[in-house]
Amino acid sequence: MSLTPNQKQSGNPEFTERVNHQSLDAEAPIATVYIVGAGPGDPDLLTVKAQKLIAKADVILFADSLIPEQVLLGARADAEIIQTADKSLEEIVPLMVERARSGLSVVRLHSGDPCLYGAVSEQMQALAEAGIAFEVVPGISAFQLAAAKLKIELTVPELVQTIILTRISGRTQVPEREELALLAAHQASLCLYLSARHIDRAQAKLMAYYPPDLPVAICYRLGWPDEKILVVPLDKMAVVTRENKLIRTTMYVISPALGKEVKGRSRLYNPEYDRLFRQ
Repeated sequence: MSLTPNQKQSGNPEFTERVNHQSLDAEAPIATVYIVGAGPGDPDLLTVKAQKLIAKADVILFADSLIPEQVLLGARADAEIIQTADKSLEEIVPLMVERARSGLSVVRLHSGDPCLYGAVSEQMQALAEAGIAFEVVPGISAFQLAAAKLKIELTVPELVQTIILTRISGRTQVPEREELALLAAHQASLCLYLSARHIDRAQAKLMAYYPPDLPVAICYRLGWPDEKILVVPLDKMAVVTRENKLIRTTMYVISPALGKEVKGRSRLYNPEYDRLFRQ
């Protein structure tokens, strides 16, 4: 997909005329900004609500380095599309505030789910300080799509009942109490985000608690056309990452649920288990 000339130009004449007309209307209500999770990249995995908001939006700001253009297939031809990969918070927020105050419907698209490593906290705070109402629309996260692609359950009864979503310290520091080695000690289903550049260090910390031959899923650009999923032993995780030149948009699934013999069974559908809807 290629954005149309109108969509690429944030200042195209048709859009400017619409803004000027609405700005002259003193009664024009301030619009709500919708912070929308676009999912991992597959447009078919957008929520119905996200699709509806994209379809009617006057303005869409999207993190183009993390979201493929295919996600915008349902956008209006005359919508203003603003790419934000090269913009700072100080540039992005005024754009949202200005459009919302002009009465235009604004969608701020984030990859995955906004609540996970979405850098939305500061955006919400800035919108609130500017008096702009906003709503957050959840999306599917990469760890959920990874489990679906791998055809596993991350919480297998009597094997593993906890999922940890984390990252290793890099330019963004992780609090000491959340240091990767401390979390790995739980031997839970651990989904490691934003760590490909530091994978040697991450592997060393994980191997202190997980078996070296535990299968690990290396998930690159899940939901994109060039998606790649590699399942390798934990002790090969770093070398395979380097061999495939994976330095970004990569998530790792480290879990006992990826083992060869997973036989746990939930009591929920066990015929010997009484519950509210089955005596």
